[in-house]
Amino acid sequence: MQDGAAVRVSIVNFATIESDAPIRFDGNPALEIFPDLTARTSENGVDLTHARRLHQNSNSAFMGDTKGGAFDVDGETARQWLELPRNPNGRANGDVLKPWINGLDVTRRPRDMWIIDFGWESAEAEVALYEKPFGHIKTGVYPERLKNRRETYKKFWWRHVEARQGMHAALSSMASCIVTPTVAKHRLFARCPKPVLPDHQLIAIARDDDTTFGILHSKFHELWSLRMCTWLGVGNDPRYTPTTCFETFPFPEGLTPNIPAAEYANDPRAAAIAKAAARLNELRENWLNPPDLVQRVPEVVPGYPDRILPVDDKAAKILKDRTLTKLYNERPAWLDMAHKDLDAAVAAAYGWPADLSDDEILERLFKLNQERAGKQGA
Repeated sequence: MQDGAAVRVSIVNFATIESDAPIRFDGNPALEIFPDLTARTSENGVDLTHARRLHQNSNSAFMGDTKGGAFDVDGETARQWLELPRNPNGRANGDVLKPWINGLDVTRRPRDMWIIDFGWESAEAEVALYEKPFGHIKTGVYPERLKNRRETYKKFWWRHVEARQGMHAALSSMASCIVTPTVAKHRLFARCPKPVLPDHQLIAIARDDDTTFGILHSKFHELWSLRMCTWLGVGNDPRYTPTTCFETFPFPEGLTPNIPAAEYANDPRAAAIAKAAARLNELRENWLNPPDLVQRVPEVVPGYPDRILPVDDKAAKILKDRTLTKLYNERPAWLDMAHKDLDAAVAAAYGWPADLSDDEILERLFKLNQERAGKQGA
């Protein structure tokens, strides 16, 4: 056996056929084959390639930070720097150190990684005053950046290559955001508290309310995102993007991302979704980090989320296998019931029956998308 690239080949054949010849898709009769290689059968099917981006969803979902070098450090190193005396500028290293997560931290166990982040406007003389963090990237980042073809990346080598200023601006007033891995077997959403920095392998959604979390984690958004996504990797996993999966999705009327959560806090529909979403998240967290197996320890300096640590070696061994991917692979009865409760609350928010088929859900969502797109284009 040899290691090599995973190559996926798609073969599409075009042929001239008689107008009355039967159309078949994957061996089954079809009325129409759509550009995304899905089909309308004798009963249903919708061409989602005509879905349009909606103004109500703009400036809410962002690709996370792209560092462009070895700015990351392990938790032990970060904590040593956090406890050092203040730098010559009178500032502590906490100014430029943040916990850092990527898709693996969401789908598996947190790796306790941190990142050096000097922002996107800082001058070299300014950041050099943070002695230990600067020395680290001078050794690990600077030599590689000098080889980069982009002049900006070489000139400002101490800055991340894509710091996502728009994301930071959108998240500035929030205590947390919602994140989902760009590529993952299951479409999972999780909380990301401030000041944790999401990596570019996460999509950060600038909302911190349970209602939005619940809508995103419902089967309505999952079905939509699976049809609007692309597919990537050895496992042919779905790839979530802000433009195609999020910005085209029609949220329930009155609960769209352009409306502050406080404005619909008293809406019974929003309250029902928030209750079901909070319960789902509570149950998941209790499974991931059982209170009898973990201890929550404050960070070495204030301003960061507590650390979640195993109480002993036996607990550490058990916790190693407690991941969101494993949980959704197994999908125990309690998780399935929690999702069904959430789906029912979201269905009610749309004013739809809770027992719609997947195809009926997509047809109704597409109709909503087209109606709203038509209004914004008028």
